[in-house]
Amino acid sequence: MTITPDPATVDETAHKPLRDALGLLKDRERVAERLLESSRKHSFDPETELDWDAPFEEGKWFWPPELVSLYDTPLWRRMSQEQRLDLARHEAASLASLGIWFEVILMQLLVRHIYDKPLTSGHVRYALTEIEDECRHSKMFASMITKSGCPAYRVSRLHHNLARLLKTVSTTPGSFTATLLGEEILDWMQRLTFPDERVQPLVRGVTRIHVVEEARHVRYAREELRRQMVGCPRWEAEFTRISSGEAARVFSISFINPEVYTNVGLDKREAMAQVKASGHRREVMQTGARRLTDFLDEIGVMRGVGRKLWVSSGLLAR
Repeated sequence: MTITPDPATVDETAHKPLRDALGLLKDRERVAERLLESSRKHSFDPETELDWDAPFEEGKWFWPPELVSLYDTPLWRRMSQEQRLDLARHEAASLASLGIWFEVILMQLLVRHIYDKPLTSGHVRYALTEIEDECRHSKMFASMITKSGCPAYRVSRLHHNLARLLKTVSTTPGSFTATLLGEEILDWMQRLTFPDERVQPLVRGVTRIHVVEEARHVRYAREELRRQMVGCPRWEAEFTRISSGEAARVFSISFINPEVYTNVGLDKREAMAQVKASGHRREVMQTGARRLTDFLDEIGVMRGVGRKLWVSSGLLAR
């Protein structure tokens, strides 16, 4: 008796099942069609969905205090409640700025990915849908920064240019690994933020929209990264491991712009030193990254030099 493989697990070109450590891979087009259907049902226009004219509520946070970088440090304990709230406001603006930076990078990587793909395929149509989402997210974050009264916090010139290099030399699996790095840790934090009634309603609304729509982006990136890691040549897999480790290192350094401390009247060097020494902060970052690092470990990304770079970033425990 001949057993015909399930079409959902057959590679479109090789006509054979694709499998990795997590099991059989789903058909690329079926995944895309499900994501497109979800996009039709659960997409938002932040300009009309959120009340941008409503005043902020006095005494409410712009970010959950437990997620503020200095939380539970000696410096935090010396700060007034007003100063803590102000730091949370600036850190929310810093993270929104970082989000825009990452999403601009992601959009460029997605365009590169689909350049040679069948233009009418579901896979390409979903990538274009995701780019639409990211455009709205970037505008939404920019509006939130403006509304908060904070400056836009750009990453350092060095890291800005390192990202330019990454966009130029990144492998396809490297691009999707970087995508997940930029999405999953912030997504974990935002999942804690949008239901938190201590937080400003506008910030909760922004994070709710982002969480709902980013869930699709994460699914798309995970499925494609698994497929790429199974099929790519050995050199490409190894380069992906190293580039993702370096991206993790840059991400962890850039996560909060040090100027936020200066702008709330703190000594920047003292604040940075206390954040670096904070066991609570280290646990927050590693917990936020754990779902991603476990996934990358299972599909073979967290090996060799790349793994050492992840450890040095502080996002992965030894």
